[in-house]
Amino acid sequence: MVHAHDWLVAPSAKVLKHAFKMPLVCTIHATEWGRNNGLHNDVQRHISDLEWWLTYESYRVICCSEYMRSELRRIFQVPADKLTVIPNGVHAESFARVHPDLDQWRRDWASPEEEIVLYVGRHVFEKGVDILLAAAPKVLAYRPQAKFIIAGHGPCHDDLKRQAWELGLGEKVHFAGFVDDLTRNSLYHLADAAVFPSRYEPFGLVALEAMAGGAPVVVSDVGGFAETVQHEVNGLTFYAGNANSLADNIIRLLTDKLLARRLSERAAQDLTEKFDWKEIARSTVASYRQITPRREAPVLYDRYQLTAEVRRKEGSFHESRNHGGR
Repeated sequence: MVHAHDWLVAPSAKVLKHAFKMPLVCTIHATEWGRNNGLHNDVQRHISDLEWWLTYESYRVICCSEYMRSELRRIFQVPADKLTVIPNGVHAESFARVHPDLDQWRRDWASPEEEIVLYVGRHVFEKGVDILLAAAPKVLAYRPQAKFIIAGHGPCHDDLKRQAWELGLGEKVHFAGFVDDLTRNSLYHLADAAVFPSRYEPFGLVALEAMAGGAPVVVSDVGGFAETVQHEVNGLTFYAGNANSLADNIIRLLTDKLLARRLSERAAQDLTEKFDWKEIARSTVASYRQITPRREAPVLYDRYQLTAEVRRKEGSFHESRNHGGR
């Protein structure tokens, strides 16, 4: 079988499917319509057409959340019996590796009395970093010891730095740029709050990564976030796009340390029970088996024989060309 991921490989996947007469499976991680809240130019419409084409050609379409299942049915009219929801997962143990002396290393990022509010991710419109910056003045009014660390890069990076300057946030916001895995893990372990204010989030893997790093999380109530983060159970959620709501939840997390600890402990438990890669792998194999009928040995043998015959003829053809034949 052939398993394709997203629109970039749609033409290749279609050719392989028909050339080798193999079933095609695709995973749609996000849609162009969702990323841009609609289709506004020819490039976006072209990408969306390829996404639809890939779902049409596929025997089965895998998506990462019930939210994405609903989006694919609404936008592409994918039949219900063609869709399978399999969540993403995280290797929690890979986030345990941190800088050896965290207390000393922390001083490079914040003073001892400051509380770290952390964002890690791409600087694009749908990730809502501008909403976090808009919430910062209210957070600082109640928690002047807060320090915002914005890690990552992207096309909105310069605009975000300009916004922080215009809001007068000054040294209370640090744009860290791209960070390596060790730095990311260490920041998660040090963060008093990890915030992900997305406008669009098909799943929200970054929230699981923050949980794996031990950080209490605040996320918007959109898309897959609403399925992975339960308010006051394993994290806090705010009204998407509402900076005031985001500020209130950050303030609450920074103020109530017992709540933050309880949310982090429950999040660690959920990672083991709900987002373990072994269970996700089993679900994926089960999905494959639904579309790959059991082949008898003679059929496989014939295919290999055919391949050998083609290669033998190609060898003879090249040999005759080398000797001047046709």
